[in-house]
Amino acid sequence: MFGSSRGVNEYSRVGVETGVVSADPHKLVVMLYEGAMTACHTAVMHIDSKDFERKGAMISKAIMIIESGLRLSLDKKAGGEIATSLDALYGYMSDRLYMANIKNDSSLIQEVIRLLGDLKSAWETIGTQVAPEGNQFQRVQNYAKA
Repeated sequence: MFGSSRGVNEYSRVGVETGVVSADPHKLVVMLYEGAMTACHTAVMHIDSKDFERKGAMISKAIMIIESGLRLSLDKKAGGEIATSLDALYGYMSDRLYMANIKNDSSLIQEVIRLLGDLKSAWETIGTQVAPEGNQFQRVQNYAKA
């Protein structure tokens, strides 16, 4: 019973789902960054252990979070130049992860981890200074005006 990781995984899943339900939009963006970073760190671990099947799954998960979570949430009309720049950066990160998957190159994944970490830190800073209303780009524009 206690040796099974299945129960731990289930508790973890429920914790994440509960966090998502109770999170404001700003916190959701931070959670997406954290999820992508975790998947990237795990992919590096799998490259090191030569478990290429799991490496591929983790890189795919990170790409999905970046493309379907972060990139699709961009409101380029409201976000203007900031949204356009983030869109290009998210595309670049996905491309680097695709190459890392093909080449089994953990340095490319580390580059993406650094970029995600920088963005996450920026969002956390913005979150402490801006009210939790609106989407991520309304928040950035409000912050820029302050």
